[in-house]
Parts: sequence; structure tokens; C-alpha cells
Amino acid sequence: MARRLSFWSRFAPVLGLFFLAPLVGEYLLGSISIKEPMALLLLSPMYGGGALLIREVVRRTGRGWPTILLLALAYGVAEPALFDHSLFNASFQGYDFGDATYVPALGISASNALAFCVGHAVWSISVPIAIVEMLVPDRRTTPWLGRIGLTVTGMLYLLGGTIVFLWAVNSQHFLPSVPQFAISIAVVLGLIGAAFALRRLPLGASDRPGPNPWLVGAAAFFASSLFFLLGGNWLHVAVKTGLIAVMTVAVARWSGRAGWGTRHRFALTGGTLLTYVWGGFVCATFVGNTGLVDRIGNVIFSLGAIVLLMLAARKIRKI
Repeated sequence: MARRLSFWSRFAPVLGLFFLAPLVGEYLLGSISIKEPMALLLLSPMYGGGALLIREVVRRTGRGWPTILLLALAYGVAEPALFDHSLFNASFQGYDFGDATYVPALGISASNALAFCVGHAVWSISVPIAIVEMLVPDRRTTPWLGRIGLTVTGMLYLLGGTIVFLWAVNSQHFLPSVPQFAISIAVVLGLIGAAFALRRLPLGASDRPGPNPWLVGAAAFFASSLFFLLGGNWLHVAVKTGLIAVMTVAVARWSGRAGWGTRHRFALTGGTLLTYVWGGFVCATFVGNTGLVDRIGNVIFSLGAIVLLMLAARKIRKI
């Protein structure tokens, strides 16, 4: 007979993912300081609601990580294009985002577009989902919400997006053009369509043994760190695009080998998360969060990320 979970046990991963998404995507990154705790409450509906919505829809339909990643990328386009408009606003929050990769026809910087969209897809959505699922391994692929919970989550995401939209319009005094909105919506819908058009691939399709998890973690850390550091010219954009392609192919092949499992997923997630552990100090410097309290916040969030990985590692050792 299945053990009945307590209320807290049932909703702990829901609350965890709801708040972890903005904590990783903004606070660990260093773009928001620990001095701004209210921002967590304002951003959680969009970040956390989006992450939960993606995770629940994918698990309810019996799909896997390819679908999660494509939906995360759809989120990664929607947030800077439709909600906070940082994709099109060359002086977002007072910082000059114009650079050598500016594309006049689209009104975007290619390097910033890549950084914003992929950054949100990977660190704001995918990494938090992977971490929380590893913390509840017996419920990793099962839904965490009922129909009412799923509906509320969707409403929270829309509410969060609306809040950010109104904040962006009122504080930045900028609104994308109608063609920019139209193209962005088309891209988001195209990514959502592609996510559900994917066919489920069989696991263990190859008899070759899976790679050493340490190799997977090192590759994830190296690739994500290089992606984080590069930017500003077309050569860097090409290298970053190449990194995405190489890691996509590598992970697709590795995950099809015999023995690929939880430890490999942990290594992939951990290596990627650790980039923000050091990268948060760099980003905080870039945006001007360099005071003593800001730096203490960087340390706290970095230690928090490491503790989460340690807890996840402890969980997977028991599997």
C-alpha cells in the first residue's frame, strides 16, 4: 500500500521550485542584490510559475527533458521579449546593451539575445527543475499538482508576467514595436509547437557504456562557464552557438547509452549550476552591486547553491 504523503511533503517541491527559479535566475546570478528581498515575491509568480507550469505539463504528458528544454527556451524568449522587454531595450535599467552584434532590422543585440534567452532557459528554468526533482527522487517524473493547482500555477505565471510588463513600461518608459511583439510571439509559439512535436526517444538505445559522471560534470561546467564569459562580438556569438550545439549533441548521445541515469543528470546539473556560483560575483560587479552587503549576499547564495547540490548528492546516493 502506497504511503500517504503529508501536506508538507506533497507541496515542499512545489514551493521549492516556485522560489528556487528566481533565486537561481536572478539572486545567485548577482543581477539582484540580497538587499532587495521584495523582488523575490514579485518575480516568483513569473519565474516559479513558469518553471512549475513547464514541469507539470511535461510530466503529465509523459514527456521528458527535450520537451522541458524547448519549453524553457520558449520561456527564455517570452520573458525578455514580451514581459520586461530587455531583449529590445538598448538601455534597459540604464545600462548600454548596444554592441558590435546589433541587428538593426530586428532591433536586438545578437549576443545579448543569446545570453538572455539561453540564460533563462537553462538557469532560470531547467536547472531549478532538475535540482528539485533530484531532491524528491521517488516523485521525479510524477505530477506534483492537481488540476486546480495547475490552473492556479498558470494564472500565477500570467499575473507575474503582467506585473513585470507593467513595471518595465512604467520604469523603463519603453515598449517594443508591433512587429517585434509579433515576431516574438511567433517564435514562442513555434518553440512550444516543436516541444510537443518531438517524439519520445527510447533510452539505452546504444550498448556502449555511459560516460563517467565526472566527465559529464566537467564538460557542463567548462561549456557553461565559457558561454557565460563570452559575448560582445560575432566571433563570440558563433562560439557560444557552437557550444550549445556540441553540448546538445553530446548529451543526446550520452543519454542514449547504457547506464545513463541519475548520477549523470546530477553531474550535468551541478556543473552548470556551479557556473553561476562564481559568475554571480562577476555579474554583480557588472551591474554595480559591489557593496559589502551585496558581496555577503553573493557568498550566501553561492553557499546555498552548494548546499543544495550536496543535499541532492546525498539523495541520489540512496538510489
